[in-house]
Amino acid sequence: MSDRPSRLTDPGPSELDPALRPKRMDDYVGQQRVRENLRVYVRAALGRGESLDHVLLSGPPGLGKTSMAFILAEELGVEVRTASGPTIERKGDLAAILNGLQPREVLFIDEIHRLPRAVEEVLYPAMED
Repeated sequence: MSDRPSRLTDPGPSELDPALRPKRMDDYVGQQRVRENLRVYVRAALGRGESLDHVLLSGPPGLGKTSMAFILAEELGVEVRTASGPTIERKGDLAAILNGLQPREVLFIDEIHRLPRAVEEVLYPAMED
């Protein structure tokens, strides 16, 4: 047994080095139908000179939702803002995030299903605009 720490540990999905994440749609492995649909949406938004319509990425942990959010931002040529649903506790927290967004910027809310209902309601009018 060696005293050296093992370098072959299995990082959990949240610990994955961001440099290892796919950067472009072509780098993303799997979900071919989803990728093709999103490519069409991105091309349409860019062609119109508008922001991408709202996209809901759902599925179990580790399937690439966060990676896809960053890929969408990259493909659109905009920044991505991330937030975690459980940390957004008050309406004002979410309002501050929404008001701080730049035009066309991507907002990715991880664990959005854990937003309090009162906070969740702040999203509805924002999504209508």
